[in-house]
Amino acid sequence: MIVSRSFRYFYHKKAMVSEKLKLQNQLCFPVYAASRLIIREYQPFLDKIGLTYPQYLVLLVLWETDGMTVNEISQRLILNTNTVTPLLQRMEATGIIVRQRSGEDERRVLVNLTEKGKGLQLAAAEIPEKLSESLLASDLSVEELMALKQTLHRVIAFLSKK
Repeated sequence: MIVSRSFRYFYHKKAMVSEKLKLQNQLCFPVYAASRLIIREYQPFLDKIGLTYPQYLVLLVLWETDGMTVNEISQRLILNTNTVTPLLQRMEATGIIVRQRSGEDERRVLVNLTEKGKGLQLAAAEIPEKLSESLLASDLSVEELMALKQTLHRVIAFLSKK
């Protein structure tokens, strides 16, 4: 039986598409999986101080610069405001932050740390070191981890411009 050229082309094309769609060939999956696994490593430390990972990220931003607007926090975390707002509401309900409308522009909502929120900084100070210790227990070197971080920052910067 003679196989037509169009059938061979179709079969070859389908095989190429199939190869492109294999999970192992995706860039997004190892980034996604690594992110989830790193967050899993953080969680026991965050549980001790009563925080979720997204709350921890908000606090990292506010510990650097207290009194930011919701939009500024959203930009720093590369999240939509409709994702950040409910998160901030839950944090306010637990007494970690307070939100208030700006006196200069009512559309702007300022977010400030409470004493409780400021106090969590000392408790959270050990978390990055504990995570680093965990990762360095693998066969990864400090140099490899720093190179990975720099590469990811470049990818984020590129994708954020789109």
